[in-house]
Amino acid sequence: MHLHRLPEVMHRWLPNTIWRGPHAQGGPKTLYLTFDDGPIPEETPWVLEQLAQFNAKALFFCVGDNLQRHPDIARAALAAGHQLGNHTFHHLSGWSTPAADYHADIAHCQQALDAVLDEAAPRFFRPPYGRLTPGLNRQLEPKYRIVMWDLLTCDYDKDYAPEKCLRDALRLTRPGSVVVFHDSIKASRNMRYVLPRYLAHFAEQGYQFELL
Repeated sequence: MHLHRLPEVMHRWLPNTIWRGPHAQGGPKTLYLTFDDGPIPEETPWVLEQLAQFNAKALFFCVGDNLQRHPDIARAALAAGHQLGNHTFHHLSGWSTPAADYHADIAHCQQALDAVLDEAAPRFFRPPYGRLTPGLNRQLEPKYRIVMWDLLTCDYDKDYAPEKCLRDALRLTRPGSVVVFHDSIKASRNMRYVLPRYLAHFAEQGYQFELL
């Protein structure tokens, strides 16, 4: 059983967070791609190549430890017109980490981001695992655009057949969906199968892949 979309009650539990992007009825058909857990040399450059084939833009939520190791890959993403966001430095859970430690880890990641970002770049944050308390949400909201999701592909699940991962992602996508993939070793098998087919499918339907 895969939880691709969080219950609507979570929207009220975590107000002022982004779950879907702009999707006015009758307007352009738009999707918002995001990638969590990179950047890493094994996966992120390949993702950038796939996105370029469809003129697709994406928001990469970086784990600070990976970003600090591979700033050149983050800069390549920026040069290609993509955005970077904060995913904590050590991929921490907001439910089990003391608040002071969680804030410090976010700040540590932001330092690594600030080393590659333009000063005017918006600050985005996504909590690892989607785990964030209302209290943390209130404290972070003034500083960051907190981005959750409308569709989690669950590409990281090694027991999830790539073909079914793709079918479910296609079925559950809707205009304005904020879609989560992972540029990680763990997700590689599914992500490399699903992403190019996903891009081709929705490009053929006239969708654009835009930034938040």
